[in-house]
Amino acid sequence: MNAQISFIEGQFSLIHIPLSLYPAFLHPLLRILLPHGGPSPACPNEPEGLLEGLSIDKKHGFLNISVTPIECSVVCHTSWAKNVFEPVIKRLPKESSEQVSISKDTYIVFSVSSAGMEAGQRVMDLTAPLAMAGIPIFFITTYYTDFILVPSKDRQTVGQALVARGFEFSEYDSAYVAPISVSHSRGTSSSSDPPSTPPPSNVAELQTRTFTQLKKRKVVPFVEPGLHLVQCSGKELINDDGYSSRPGSNGIGVHGHSENCWLDSIDPKLYVGLISALVQQPKFLSLTLAQDDAPSLLVDKSLLWLFGNSIAGDTEGDLVPIFLDLVDLPLESTGIVCGVAGKLVDEMRFNERGAAHGSELSYLSTARAGAVILSSEGSEMALRALAPLIETGW
Repeated sequence: MNAQISFIEGQFSLIHIPLSLYPAFLHPLLRILLPHGGPSPACPNEPEGLLEGLSIDKKHGFLNISVTPIECSVVCHTSWAKNVFEPVIKRLPKESSEQVSISKDTYIVFSVSSAGMEAGQRVMDLTAPLAMAGIPIFFITTYYTDFILVPSKDRQTVGQALVARGFEFSEYDSAYVAPISVSHSRGTSSSSDPPSTPPPSNVAELQTRTFTQLKKRKVVPFVEPGLHLVQCSGKELINDDGYSSRPGSNGIGVHGHSENCWLDSIDPKLYVGLISALVQQPKFLSLTLAQDDAPSLLVDKSLLWLFGNSIAGDTEGDLVPIFLDLVDLPLESTGIVCGVAGKLVDEMRFNERGAAHGSELSYLSTARAGAVILSSEGSEMALRALAPLIETGW
């Protein structure tokens, strides 16, 4: 695997919103989706642009909004959690406000650029070093990039774990680079704050622990009948000179402004589609915005018509998510992503058709749940593989 892991600047929060309270949070969801950078309606003397986590052209360094059959989940810069979501939570009745949660600990996000490896193997190889170092992680696969979230307090341990697995830190790229295959044997950890339970010694032990924990918490994998997804991307706008309007391309927006303007770098049709989808509380929609990527979308196929020609990708694809409701597991649980994805990769390799489906496996972590996304046929195989493992604990 040739992977490069780069940290995204900023501290981030995970927000859990139960679906019953989704309507109360529609306005803050739209507000972070459309960060115009002008004066805030609530505080006209304080421009929204003063909130941290936005680039000079008013783009989020990282943002994920996911609506699933289990919850609405948001990963956003901590300043947006505090200034946009907390005021709404405080206005709710006590019994309702207690159902919404913002992570007490902050998280850091790093992006993973990799090539030459099937997606399922990539998920496992990128999460294994951290899981075996006892670091809890959240994993988000997008159209362009993989993103991993880890607690901010574990940043130094992350670096140590990656170096122990053969990654090298590149000062030039400010990133960890793995020019060779990642090893799954346990490396030594010099963390100053070791986990209370010793980390597993290998991936097999990690998988055993994962399914024992899922069985103990009575987590049953399930699919939502009739729900089919596509993974796609918002198209980049091209200005009159034929240049991309993404930041850094030529500094000129589609309207010829010399200054960076957020409206110059978005496709209105894409955002109208997103707003329309969010307003109707979709059965499934996961949007990821990252400063260096075009918008990435994992969406219910029945909503594609809202986006017209503003998206690119295999819109004829047929992906099915397998959900794991992790509401009863603590946020600091380790190894769930790697254990589940790793076991599926192994199981599919033993299946004579595994190679055809393993390459399509991806993963979405939300605040209180996980979703393994595969082809329609691959999901049937995965359910058959997962169910008995969870029933027996292995």
